[in-house]
Amino acid sequence: MKKKKFYSGIATALLASSVLAGCSFGSGEESSGGDSNGGDEGSGDAVTVDVFQFKVEFKDQFEELVTMYEDENPDVNINVKTVGGGNDYGASLKTSFSSGEEPDIFNVGGPTDVDEYEQYLADVSDTDAANAALDGTLTSVSRDDKVLGLPFNQEGYGLLYNKKIFEEAGIDASSIETMEDLKAAVEKLDSQKGELGIEAPFAFPAKEKWVMGNHLANAYLADEFNHDVMEAYQADTVEFAMGDQMKEFTDLQSEYSVQPVLSLDYSQQVEEHFSLGNVAMIQQGNWVYNTIASMDQDFAQNNVGLLPIPVEGYEGSIPVGVPNYWVVNKESEDEVVQASKDFLDWMYTSEKGKKFVTEEFKFIPAYEGYEDQEIADPISKEIYEYANEGNTLGWVFLGAPTAWTEDALGVAMQEYLAGNITWEEVEQQATTAWEEARQ
Repeated sequence: MKKKKFYSGIATALLASSVLAGCSFGSGEESSGGDSNGGDEGSGDAVTVDVFQFKVEFKDQFEELVTMYEDENPDVNINVKTVGGGNDYGASLKTSFSSGEEPDIFNVGGPTDVDEYEQYLADVSDTDAANAALDGTLTSVSRDDKVLGLPFNQEGYGLLYNKKIFEEAGIDASSIETMEDLKAAVEKLDSQKGELGIEAPFAFPAKEKWVMGNHLANAYLADEFNHDVMEAYQADTVEFAMGDQMKEFTDLQSEYSVQPVLSLDYSQQVEEHFSLGNVAMIQQGNWVYNTIASMDQDFAQNNVGLLPIPVEGYEGSIPVGVPNYWVVNKESEDEVVQASKDFLDWMYTSEKGKKFVTEEFKFIPAYEGYEDQEIADPISKEIYEYANEGNTLGWVFLGAPTAWTEDALGVAMQEYLAGNITWEEVEQQATTAWEEARQ
């Protein structure tokens, strides 16, 4: 059976929902031990698998899934360590390896991470999950006919908006396509702040470099690299062909946001401002659903809509892609490598696993075999519709040089918002950093 096309038609192969995984970056570090009765009573020889993962949003659900697996497989103990935070995870993972405490299963983000850890990555092309992965989802983790990672899920993002506030303001969200349309809507919202009971149209968390350097920038860089993460990965430079549009969108969010934007973080944006109806819009994706639902279930289920980020030539399209991959440490003992593969297979291809992935993780799976699963939340439903219609932008930021999106571009954008440099200098600094990294 031919795999469904990932870039333009992913939704035809799945019916599911999502939380982010790779993109709402929390903080903190927590560990969970394996099942207390892990080891077969007869043999007493349990295989222990250490998992090092970064998704704080699904930590509790993931540990519940692990317990389910251990109950079915008493010869396997799975220890989970969750480290939240974009750079926190990367730094903590490096520390784990340098200290000799290498995990058996961990996460990588794309081709640049694969380069960094390739010496440790086992070939997982023999897994059921790899064989079920949607066409295109394994491209960035494939080397020399080997598959070195398994996709977490798929995500989409744009501008999440409060339907009730838009209705009260007399704004038809479906009519917003261009930047001019968005500006007019924002100005209208701003002029009615008092009557609408909002502090500002946006909550722009400029404290979070990933919001700007990863997602905002990706919308305006995708065309430059033909929506192909591997083309970005192989590029010697970045030209910011749509830099003027990127600046305009950044300025719009910053000017009409809760202030000060450089002190506003992800948690405040999603929980304090959007979930409580203090702003009309936030730039985020389907990974925020569970967080919003924990604050106000009715609001999350009935009152959140998704608007595309306006990109000239791609009006009505949203970025959709794979944010992260599971990888297996080939330097672990052979039985641990196999147990790690077996667990990942079970999570994504068994009936129990698939049900849990869609209903509890609220993932949009990157695998075939989910056609009978239901979409559980409205944000994912909208992403499904965009993808089903082929209205998607590429997910290219994972092809940038290591840490470039945050440490080079994100930092430069923060300096720009602080008034310390011009936008031209943002592009110059980011371009130089890209080129130096690729030399």
